[in-house]
Amino acid sequence: MKKRKKIIGTFKANERGFGFVEFDDENEEDVFISPKHLGGALNGDKVEIIILTPKNKDRRSEGKVVKILEREKSEVVGIFQKNRNFGFVVPDDRKFGTDIFISKENCKNAKNNDKVLAKILKYPEKGKNAEGKIKEVLGKANSAGIDMLSLVKEYNLPYEFPVDVLEEARKIPNYIDQKEIDRRIDLRNKENMHIFTIDGEDAKDLDDAIWVGMANNGHFLLDVHIADVSHYVKAGSKLDREAILRGTSIYMLDRVIPMLPVELSNGICSLNAGEDRLTLSCLMEIDSNGKVVASDVYRSVIRVTERMSYTDVNKILNNLDEEVCKKYEKYIDDFKLMEKLAHILKNRRLQAGYLNLDIPESKITLDKDGVAINVEPYKLTFANEIIEQFMLTANESVAEKFYWMEFPFIYRVHEEPDYDKIAETNKFLFNLGMKIKVSRNNIYPKAFSDVLEEIKGTEYEKVISTLILRTLKVARYESKNKGHFGIASKFYCHFTSPIRRYPDLFIHRVINEYGEYERKNELELLHSKAEEYAKISSDREKIATKVERDAEDIKKAEFMQDKIGEVYEGVISSITSFGMFVELESTVEGLIRFENFNSNEYFEYNEELKILIGERTRTTYKIGDKVKIRVIEANKLLRKIAFELVKEEDDSVFAK
Repeated sequence: MKKRKKIIGTFKANERGFGFVEFDDENEEDVFISPKHLGGALNGDKVEIIILTPKNKDRRSEGKVVKILEREKSEVVGIFQKNRNFGFVVPDDRKFGTDIFISKENCKNAKNNDKVLAKILKYPEKGKNAEGKIKEVLGKANSAGIDMLSLVKEYNLPYEFPVDVLEEARKIPNYIDQKEIDRRIDLRNKENMHIFTIDGEDAKDLDDAIWVGMANNGHFLLDVHIADVSHYVKAGSKLDREAILRGTSIYMLDRVIPMLPVELSNGICSLNAGEDRLTLSCLMEIDSNGKVVASDVYRSVIRVTERMSYTDVNKILNNLDEEVCKKYEKYIDDFKLMEKLAHILKNRRLQAGYLNLDIPESKITLDKDGVAINVEPYKLTFANEIIEQFMLTANESVAEKFYWMEFPFIYRVHEEPDYDKIAETNKFLFNLGMKIKVSRNNIYPKAFSDVLEEIKGTEYEKVISTLILRTLKVARYESKNKGHFGIASKFYCHFTSPIRRYPDLFIHRVINEYGEYERKNELELLHSKAEEYAKISSDREKIATKVERDAEDIKKAEFMQDKIGEVYEGVISSITSFGMFVELESTVEGLIRFENFNSNEYFEYNEELKILIGERTRTTYKIGDKVKIRVIEANKLLRKIAFELVKEEDDSVFAK
């Protein structure tokens, strides 16, 4: 009998008992695992499987878990349910796959409905629950702040810095030594050189500043100054090892888990107005078409002229506030020049195929107790665009320069999407008379940007932008340059945020120490470090993205808890085999299951066209359709919002 090939992947569970095994290679399709073939695997476990049924044109391949290689979780956060002689922990992660039995002696001081952290003592086997013990009682499930603390514990985030790391940070002087200034280009007292930071009002770690001027030949001069964190965080130091471990700062609405201690991120490394700061600067000469014709990266010392907010810069550019315009009157020409250059840079990008995905982020407002009191789309202005275009240009220039130097580096890589995924998206676009024009051998960003341009300003803009985003691969860090599809760039890196991203810090260190690595073995070591740190940073970024998404889901559900029964208009954002998701204008999204369609109709799911068709009346629901819904459930503990469809005759009262 032929021996079946064993494949290694990651098991992703579904709440309904089955799951899929995913693979590191994005080109490899997931394998379906039925409940009877789980082999005790839990969500996130690394597993070995065999294929039972190969893929065919009607369905994906089906497999069986034969071995669990690595458990993702040894600790679980959940709600404690107490009985007389024992208890259970119901995990917050409903995909985890099992409740955890807690014997009486392992209950610690946990009370009924406490949010707890449980350590797993025994994993489930032969139909039995996992067993564990209470490691920590976090507090009552609905108490203020417990929701975010639960996420910290669930993902085992390093929310406190070790004492020795803090001590090292506190020993760093909060002033700049004159000897270091003498080694750098001093830009502090240059005539008419106004250097600005432009950030959100609440930003505390200011790591980028800009200056724009004109050269004698009529070209633009753009200087992007980035905090020189690598001067303070030395390779191999305690601070450096902790930064590698964290990989990135994580933003959880009312709290930040920073990559570096605040003594650095908000102190000597932050480009605070009026204070001397060490920077790595990228000076670019840009022609009237937006092409960078020359660039240089150099060590500098600056003093920021003014700290600006996106809001105030937008008011100045559009003459919206007389008081603000008067306050910054002497800098208006600077901001107008920035605006002009940013438009030129963006237009050049769009012509190259830059994917201008218009998907608004959520702005969630919390009260003093951390409770969500408002959810709305985050409004971007052209002031945000100025900074985005300038940072993109600096990142490209630095990446290209070091690519041709063939020096160890970390690139930001975004590979072209799979042709089969594009074909799936085209099936939906076909109904709207559109198509992403590609072939298997010719996949270019311009084909995508042409569609995005076509839908701009239409009712389908957001839906199709989201659909195209799902078609694209996930960007990651690599030590080899592979270009960036989304911004239509041959060379790209992250250079501009070393306070909150480790790849940027590594790149700064490479730039600062370039001349010191002369021997072959030193360069080989640096190459291996680049590869190692790129992998760690990509993994940490994935976790940060999950945490930030979960934090938003919790707070959106919390915000909707007192909206039960209210009626809203929304747009169908996704169609599935079990119902459809509807997004409201506020960016809140909820699921309407078939049983909540309020119809006697049976709906068939057409996976190819992503539509629902009524068997009897042929009523059709498709992505982008507007529908009226009533909120029927909002559970922050389950991170779940549910809607029901509202009939035309039953929609007399709308929520404000």
